[in-house]
Amino acid sequence: MKNIDLDNLPKHIGIIMDGNGRWAKKRFLPRLAGHKEGMKRVIDIVEKSCRLGIKTLTLYAFSTENWKRPKEEVNGLMDILVVYINSQLKRILENNIIFRVIGDYSKLPKPVVKLLDDSIEKSKNNSGMVLNIALNYGGRSEIIFSIKTLVNDIVNNKISLNNLNEENFKDYLYTKENSDVDLIIRTGGEKRISNFMLYQLAYSEFYFTDILWPEFSENDLCDAIFDFQNRNRRFGGV
Repeated sequence: MKNIDLDNLPKHIGIIMDGNGRWAKKRFLPRLAGHKEGMKRVIDIVEKSCRLGIKTLTLYAFSTENWKRPKEEVNGLMDILVVYINSQLKRILENNIIFRVIGDYSKLPKPVVKLLDDSIEKSKNNSGMVLNIALNYGGRSEIIFSIKTLVNDIVNNKISLNNLNEENFKDYLYTKENSDVDLIIRTGGEKRISNFMLYQLAYSEFYFTDILWPEFSENDLCDAIFDFQNRNRRFGGV
């Protein structure tokens, strides 16, 4: 593990948690076994991020495209989500974490939606790290959602088109209460964005690793942060 500078942490980390299925396949296990093991890493990484002092952690859990997967796998993912919340909400509240969801999670099964709503409500007055879980989320669909909401506000004279700029457009995104993403981590060896926070990652640093998500450790997170801290972020300047 690299020694990271606790005074120079990325404010917002986004993680594309890839490799659960391949982890299971290597072990001749069903794909859901990989997702269940991946849930354990979520617990580890959330706890470690909180201890480090990360302000916002966004985890890409279920994309708008994931509905194309077999029904059994989708149902299994919903079950794993319920297990995670039921087992971890007490710990989330004890750690002063603010639990939020980005994406149109209203399309999820009704019991899951209620559980998510209750968890969001219970943690809303916390003041620590923000934990965003991206569910039924896609960067393109988020932008379309934002534009529709913006147009409605323009029609109702809540905002003037002439006053629209990059900063106040962010108020229409799912992540309106968060800063832009400083560091994007993708596990599993693939080097693509997969429709994740397209607007927010304009100046993100990217960290790709071959480590499959179920094997991604707290030390690996620190290695990614160390790599981030040794880059020269110029934001288009010199």
